Amino acid sequence: MLFDSPAYFVFLIPVVLLYWRLNRREQNIFLLFASYFFYGWWDWRFLALMICSTSVDFLIAQKIDPGRADQSRRMWLIFSLVLNFSILGTFKYFNFFVDSFSTALVTLGFHNIPMPLIRILLPPGISFYTFQEVAYIVDVYKGRLKPAKSFVEYGLFVSLFPHLIAGPIQRPGHLLPQVQGGTYFRPGIGFLTASMLIFSGLIRKCVVADNCAVLANAAFGGQFGKSTLWVVLLGTYAFAWQVYGDFSGYSDIARGSAQLMGFHFMVNFRQPYLSQRLQEFWRRWHISLSTWLRDYLYIPLGGSSGGKWKTSLNLITTMILAGLWHGANWTFVIFGAIHGVVLSMERLIFPVAKGAVDAVQARGLGHFLSIWGQRILTFNVFCLSLAYFRATSLAAATQYLGGLSDLSWRSEYGTAFLMLSLFSIPLFVVDLLMEAGNEEYPFAKTSYAFRTALATAAFVVLAFFSGSNLNAFVYFRF
Repeated sequence: MLFDSPAYFVFLIPVVLLYWRLNRREQNIFLLFASYFFYGWWDWRFLALMICSTSVDFLIAQKIDPGRADQSRRMWLIFSLVLNFSILGTFKYFNFFVDSFSTALVTLGFHNIPMPLIRILLPPGISFYTFQEVAYIVDVYKGRLKPAKSFVEYGLFVSLFPHLIAGPIQRPGHLLPQVQGGTYFRPGIGFLTASMLIFSGLIRKCVVADNCAVLANAAFGGQFGKSTLWVVLLGTYAFAWQVYGDFSGYSDIARGSAQLMGFHFMVNFRQPYLSQRLQEFWRRWHISLSTWLRDYLYIPLGGSSGGKWKTSLNLITTMILAGLWHGANWTFVIFGAIHGVVLSMERLIFPVAKGAVDAVQARGLGHFLSIWGQRILTFNVFCLSLAYFRATSLAAATQYLGGLSDLSWRSEYGTAFLMLSLFSIPLFVVDLLMEAGNEEYPFAKTSYAFRTALATAAFVVLAFFSGSNLNAFVYFRF
């Protein structure tokens, strides 16, 4: 039931209509079962795993409430964390470690060693709902949040279907009170805002991401011939716009779907390709993940309180683990390591907060060129890391990037770059407008009539310019 498929909207519309005909308690029960149905549609075999995980953490939270005079609170916290990460590690990384161990044995000269033939399937959304459960347990233990008294309310916080498969990762202090306190919906404005978010997401996914995916797949798949500088640029740029359109589109559809039922999800992307440094990039890109990593990993490791080198180590460790969160492959380790090293270098070179620097810089042509020079550099560093993110293996990534020294040009490159520009530049212009207007979605502050006309135009754009419907959302595999 992909978000850009008719089946999803056949599911969503009746759910929303029935939801608003019920009282608050009935709404939560109905929505919990609807969310379980949605998850079971993906793979019913893993529904029991999610329900069991939810039940265990619900019960443990009652035992670690700081208001209880229980000496075993810390033991229960550790048990919950070990259990959650063990489940995630087993399902997500078992195959990775078996394959890596087998490769290491061959490298050391041990051949024909029988290895287990078990291949473990990855449950949909496990990376996302595990992080939500861990955040809830830690927040309750720290006294930031009272444990939920109703399993229905906590279960709905974990499994609410718009965020269940691929986020955004919801913080318990933000979503759980909405589940517990009831939702409010303004029929006119609320419906239009939610619809605009959904249309924005569909265009980002179906028009931008799916068309850029054609170019990225061709470049990384060798359809442009051997790797050259131009093939590397084309592939990484196309994939950059594919993954941005894909995941920001998913996030917009998720937010719009939630708003139809009165829930407000956090903004997950804020024009990341306008970032002047990688530090700023991670404050704008996949915000729900980056803030989770900051609060539940980087700061507990010591954050920036232990001196420059300890801070650098904490950053690199955090980003390597962030890379592994994205996938069980050494390519994701390198992806995370690149970000960790660059972030550490930025902290050493630019110790002053970026906002403070901008506030005192003089305006003018030099300032304009400096800003755009930094934006272009940051974008290209990100694209370099994406070569590892997209490649199937370290050898494939190395071979692909080896073409950077080959400047040979072929005529079809020009056509491919033209196509990339056709689908990426409009999204880039929209980002510039949203940045200037500080808006949550394009043209959010315009009149009701204008946005209605814009929604109508979105139908036309989707009908004529949608790419292949065979491209599933990139983040669904995480």
